[in-house]
Amino acid sequence: MKRFALGFGLFILLLLNLSAAAQPQKTSDESAVRAVVADYIEAYYTGDAARMERSLHPHYLKHTVFNSEGKVRMSETTGLQMVQDIRSGPTDLPASERIEQITVLDVAGDIASAKLVTAHWTDYLTLSKWNGEWKIVSVLLREAN
Repeated sequence: MKRFALGFGLFILLLLNLSAAAQPQKTSDESAVRAVVADYIEAYYTGDAARMERSLHPHYLKHTVFNSEGKVRMSETTGLQMVQDIRSGPTDLPASERIEQITVLDVAGDIASAKLVTAHWTDYLTLSKWNGEWKIVSVLLREAN
């Protein structure tokens, strides 16, 4: 019985140690996800195509939901289109409207989700760790009404 109690106690300590060891990695991943989302929106604001391209996964796709003629519509933008659009120069948004609120919703291994709220739209982003770096795979954007 004493061996069982000792073994059980050691098992619990091992589990607690493994759990504590995983926490710094999750915090590190959350910070990295937040940084990639910040790169994404700041590249858009400043017209930095190289920074935008670094934030995007090779299979990036953005879906934009908007109202047109009383109907909900959707358009798609590829990563290549995003980078080309950014190359045309910085946005014409005044600095006072270049706000960003980034929330990391979840990190599960090599995938993550985040929410980006700006003055004019809300993005829901999915990300994947690709070759050791977090990249944005998809964005679902809803323009503010």
